[in-house]
Amino acid sequence: MSKISSATYADSKPHYEILNGLRGVAALMVIWYHVFEAFATSPIDQRFNHGYLAVDFFFILSGFVIGYAYDDRWNRMTKKDFFKRRLIRLHPMIVMGTVLGVITFLIQGSEQWNGTKVSISMVILAMILHLFLIPAAPGTGAEVRGNGEMYPLNGPAWSLFFEYIGNILYALILRKLSTKVLTVLVVLSGMGLASFALFNLSGFGHLGVGWSMLDYNLPGGFLRLLFAFSIGLLMSRNFKPIKIKGAFWISGLAIVVLLSIPYIGNGESPWMNGLYDAVCTIVIFPILVYIGASDRTTNKTTTKMCRFLGDISYPLYMVHYPFMYLFYSWIWKNGLTFAQTWPVAFVLFFGNIVLAYLCLKLYDEPVRKHLTKRFLLVKKS
Repeated sequence: MSKISSATYADSKPHYEILNGLRGVAALMVIWYHVFEAFATSPIDQRFNHGYLAVDFFFILSGFVIGYAYDDRWNRMTKKDFFKRRLIRLHPMIVMGTVLGVITFLIQGSEQWNGTKVSISMVILAMILHLFLIPAAPGTGAEVRGNGEMYPLNGPAWSLFFEYIGNILYALILRKLSTKVLTVLVVLSGMGLASFALFNLSGFGHLGVGWSMLDYNLPGGFLRLLFAFSIGLLMSRNFKPIKIKGAFWISGLAIVVLLSIPYIGNGESPWMNGLYDAVCTIVIFPILVYIGASDRTTNKTTTKMCRFLGDISYPLYMVHYPFMYLFYSWIWKNGLTFAQTWPVAFVLFFGNIVLAYLCLKLYDEPVRKHLTKRFLLVKKS
């Protein structure tokens, strides 16, 4: 008897190591973006200002990689297999992020940002919603921090909510679209996304939306997902490598610079920053993904770096924010500045990298291996 796994469908293809590395670079920039949230009074004066655009980069990567891995395999794989595979890949770290979110919320004193105490029953309800990736409605008891987050125990889980929607749309609709129809969808969603940014529907002339159900967050989040995921999928269908050397370093440096740029303008003309966000998301990020997919690592150092960054990128994204909540609480209660707290910020940065690696090796990989054997492996004579 031999074992044939539907999980091997995508695994049999070579991986894009550089794209994995770029995902890790973007995840590291998200950490610094969140660190400097502690010292900002608004999106306008925040350093590492455009870190929120990393999510759009992640969505483009996701569309590209999923299209590459699965587009030609549906004759050997059912929708059920696809959904099981994506759940096994993504959900263990959602669970871990939720657990860490509960622990840090209790350490913080189990209270909202305004000091209102939260009952343990509401914390449990919030935990259950997180575990099933169900958003908490603003103002309800389950929205335990009181600032409108869909996932108040681990804020970045909002992008996984949209990632799941992207996977569902892919399996049910997007993969069936012809290239021409998909191109039309990309153009229309790109126009919608640009309009959202230029006409300041976020209120601050940026695309840092989707994390809440307040105002235009949900439609903004859907536009971000629909454009980015669709253009990634479209590129995977039409991909023809170009000759380029040093793609990881070129694209990696570009990501660092683009996500670090200060807010464009002084806030009085928000369309300026909206234009920057639109250009990055609609034009530059797809180019960087294309460049990253065109090259291969040619030395051991770069290969190891890309693999490490790629391996920790998702765990890092999912485990870092619960500790940011503790950092914010400490900063705000004591009125501290970055100059006073930078050693703690660096400990937070590197500590989360270590934690992400430990979660990957001691939890995520073993759990995924077990779930794959349990739910994806089938016996065949």
